[in-house]
Amino acid sequence: MRNRNYLILMSLFIFGCGNTSQNKDPIPNHDTFKIESKHVGEIRTITVWTPTEYENGTESYPVIYMPDGGIKEDFPHIANTIAKLIEEKSIPPIILVGIENTERRRDLTGYSESDFDAKLAPQTDGAKNFRAFITDELFSEIEKRYRLKNNKGIIGESLAGLFVMETFMQHPESFDFYIAFDPSIWWNDHYLVQQADTLLANLPDKEIKLWFAGSSAEDISKFTNQLAIKLENNRADKLKWKYSNEPKEKHHTIFRATKEKALKWIFKE
Repeated sequence: MRNRNYLILMSLFIFGCGNTSQNKDPIPNHDTFKIESKHVGEIRTITVWTPTEYENGTESYPVIYMPDGGIKEDFPHIANTIAKLIEEKSIPPIILVGIENTERRRDLTGYSESDFDAKLAPQTDGAKNFRAFITDELFSEIEKRYRLKNNKGIIGESLAGLFVMETFMQHPESFDFYIAFDPSIWWNDHYLVQQADTLLANLPDKEIKLWFAGSSAEDISKFTNQLAIKLENNRADKLKWKYSNEPKEKHHTIFRATKEKALKWIFKE
């Protein structure tokens, strides 16, 4: 059974986010620039989409940061979806900031004591440096370049979903809203679920929104279901959250199948 689980999880690592470009989404107009990061010791490529209203106006906008956010990754389909929802007036105009991958498994996974995890991601525990890159370096660069409201969020699926959930539970002050599709919270022997009561008790005194979803992937859904129960029993006064249980969706379909409902819920009044 352990070998079977290893093969399943390895397939999720390989065929998870970052491969959705195979759908040949049209590439929207965008800005691209590079930023040299001290925290990750690399030059990183950043891609930014702004709404049509941005260029000729003076208004400031909320912003969503997205790991797996390269042009050949998830940036096109999320930018196009945001544009569609804005045009329909289903969400307000927002800015999307995509972060292109270099070493995905390193950047999106936190500390783990599991030998099982070490086989899947030998370059582990890079999430703390990647998170510091975003909050200490990328935030300020985006603030210099664009007009922003004080309302920022993060979106991700699979390993990027793990990064989203780890950030929410361990560094909740980093963002105002969090969106995670099929987050790999089995990581480190499902540490986030095991420690949820303690972590949720330490949420800051600020309004935070969390939307997350689980597909039919058994090694993910059993833990997203458990986490939903923990959230139900440990409600923080200023946390608004929703769990979308999606047993008809597979790991490789859930992002596209539920992205619109996630964004609409996050931005509803």
